[in-house]
Amino acid sequence: MSVSIPEIAKEHGLVPGHVYGVLAELGIEHEGDRFEVDAEVLELIRVSLGELAGSKEIRLPHGRTPRDVSLALGVPQPEIQKCLIQKLKTMASVATVLKDDVAEKLVANFGYTVHWGEAPKPKPKPAAEAASAKAALARPPVVTIMGHVDHGKTSLLDYIRKTNVVAKEFGGITQHIGAYQVDLPEGRITFLDTPGHAAFTEMRARGAQVTDIAVLVVASDDGVMPQTIEAINHAKNAKVPIIVAVNKIDKPGARPDKVLQELTQYEVIPEAFGGDTITCNVSAITGEGVPQLLEMILLQAEVMQLTADPKGATRGVVVEAKLERGRGPVATVLVQEGTLRVGDAVAVTAAYGKIKAMTDYKGEKVDAAGPSAPVEILGLSEVPMAGDTVIVVKSERDAREIAEQRKDDDRLKDIRQAHKPRMTLRGIREKLTQGESKELLLVIKADVQGSVEAVRGLIEKIENEEVEVKIIHYGVGSVTESDVLLASASDAIVVGFNVKPEGKAKAEAERHKVEIRTYNIIYELIDDIHKAVKGMLEPKFEEMYLGTVDIRVKFDFSRKGVIAGCYVTDGKVTRNARCRVKRGREVVFEGAISSLKHLKDDVREATVGFECGITFDGWQDFQVGDQIEAYEMVQIND
Repeated sequence: MSVSIPEIAKEHGLVPGHVYGVLAELGIEHEGDRFEVDAEVLELIRVSLGELAGSKEIRLPHGRTPRDVSLALGVPQPEIQKCLIQKLKTMASVATVLKDDVAEKLVANFGYTVHWGEAPKPKPKPAAEAASAKAALARPPVVTIMGHVDHGKTSLLDYIRKTNVVAKEFGGITQHIGAYQVDLPEGRITFLDTPGHAAFTEMRARGAQVTDIAVLVVASDDGVMPQTIEAINHAKNAKVPIIVAVNKIDKPGARPDKVLQELTQYEVIPEAFGGDTITCNVSAITGEGVPQLLEMILLQAEVMQLTADPKGATRGVVVEAKLERGRGPVATVLVQEGTLRVGDAVAVTAAYGKIKAMTDYKGEKVDAAGPSAPVEILGLSEVPMAGDTVIVVKSERDAREIAEQRKDDDRLKDIRQAHKPRMTLRGIREKLTQGESKELLLVIKADVQGSVEAVRGLIEKIENEEVEVKIIHYGVGSVTESDVLLASASDAIVVGFNVKPEGKAKAEAERHKVEIRTYNIIYELIDDIHKAVKGMLEPKFEEMYLGTVDIRVKFDFSRKGVIAGCYVTDGKVTRNARCRVKRGREVVFEGAISSLKHLKDDVREATVGFECGITFDGWQDFQVGDQIEAYEMVQIND
């Protein structure tokens, strides 16, 4: 049977290094982090591990690297690199052989000691079999370029396109399909020409994980900027590896080393500082370093072992789509599995059709497209949305039935989503009791950097055994559309301190049902999060304006009391609404409307242009000329 080393270690409350030691003592080979044994030997291993309960000694062979220590301790690689740089003042890449004393100090920082010994031998893979399988299933990486505005994303894409892609023009118009491929002697790369991280996350929010690698462009004369941080967090939350392109190195004020230093603050640790993030110094103007960047992308793709079956069931995703005069619905599709062909019947979420024509990124007609190839297709019944899935079926009739079924499913899903709230501060406890969530993800925005750091510091101190509070993005400035998209894709909550959401952000939050909470007092913010994780947060209400009413006559009835004869000048007024009565600028009463009449009849509401009679709850000292502002308290963020 096949056994996972990290799982069996966790089962016994140990780290993988303990298991490696037992395997070495018993002479058992392993393949990566797994080994093959029968039930009898497995029982022997379990007994040996049981004897190590509480042991803080792990076996390490001499000449270990930070990667080996990371595997042995079961600690993430960035944590190992951070410890080496910050505590041991040692610069080492993931593959650098550590001196024995450095390895011992590194392990000691995580509460363990080293027992030096021989490593268990890895089980070799048959080379011929591995090579043939890789050749048959390898696919080009799909790359998105991200970064701050004016840092050179478009210039870099343009340089790569001009030097590596021969674009064909028809009537002077360059064919643009939102994606293109670069051919190099070492392999091929697919670039998605998206507007930025907002589009990247919008597609991810819709369930389409398209990108394999994110290239983060940072200007060497400008450094890390707010949108750079956003791009880092969007890529990290999508679990997409980052390659940093330090651009504009041809400029006089270029300081690439300073950029690398700034990146470490956001847990992007370059290889030059002992981390595992690839960085390249480039110039989108002169082209310096661009070939090396492309090589590094292919190297990263090789490490990731990206594969797809060109002969399997065909599946793809829509990158962009539009309606063109004379051509009808046109969609750019990125093939992910199988091979897409002209004549195929396809279902594209709610759209369907038979592919009449297909063109590649050069504008040339093609009959077939394999994995990672971007193609423009014609023949769909309607314009699909970016992020829609594409599947090939037997016939156009089947495609239509699937599309109709998907439409029905989407309607049901929308109904369910409307009744199933997303993550909210008040709902975290309910989700926890239902076993749906064990973490509270937050996007933090504040007015100044000092406020951001203060809020982060206090939130990171919140401890709860059941709920882990994590900040997935933070920054200075108002809550943006991009913040909401990130929260939507990650099921997070947006928290603003001394800032308000932009208009587009509000609209996106309503569309995606994302909660935005804003505060002006830092301790109220922290207190709400504390209460949320404990399940004690009270509902939050805000005032919703209803209308304005002028008091024009005062009727004094001995039996009915004093009634205000009124005229509604704006909006409406409702029975039992809250109100404040103003005399000039002074508020003379704040309370509730107890009765509302039109002529002699009791009414529920009176709208603009109507006359009405109003009495107030426990108050009669109004005067002609007073103005009533009616409102109601509405529960929000629930």
